[in-house]
Amino acid sequence: MFATHRTKDLTPARLRQGLEAGEIVLVDVREPGEYAAERIHGALLFPLSTFDPAALPDPAHRTLVFQCGSGKRSAMAVQKCRAAGLPFDHHLAGGIAAWKQAGLPTVTLDVATGAVRDAR
Repeated sequence: MFATHRTKDLTPARLRQGLEAGEIVLVDVREPGEYAAERIHGALLFPLSTFDPAALPDPAHRTLVFQCGSGKRSAMAVQKCRAAGLPFDHHLAGGIAAWKQAGLPTVTLDVATGAVRDAR
């Protein structure tokens, strides 16, 4: 019988702790417009619409974690990695919405001036 692999959910607090400790490579799988408007500081952009697991960076000794708006697309990225034979199975449960609900900071774009605001 085949083993069932589950996506490993990270809470916003655990993700922040891992990012601050340099233990996580965060991959945002939302679209470029979503990423430009608001993102988690340090997230790399690999949109799910053009997602290629082979193009992901080598996380070396760190954990690669996917993130999206709500957790749906990041879970899909995990499935695409599994299908490609890659071991990446962590994602931010609830996505950036859960991150913001936890009161954690984001990088935003001021649409009036074009200025980037990093509230980390």
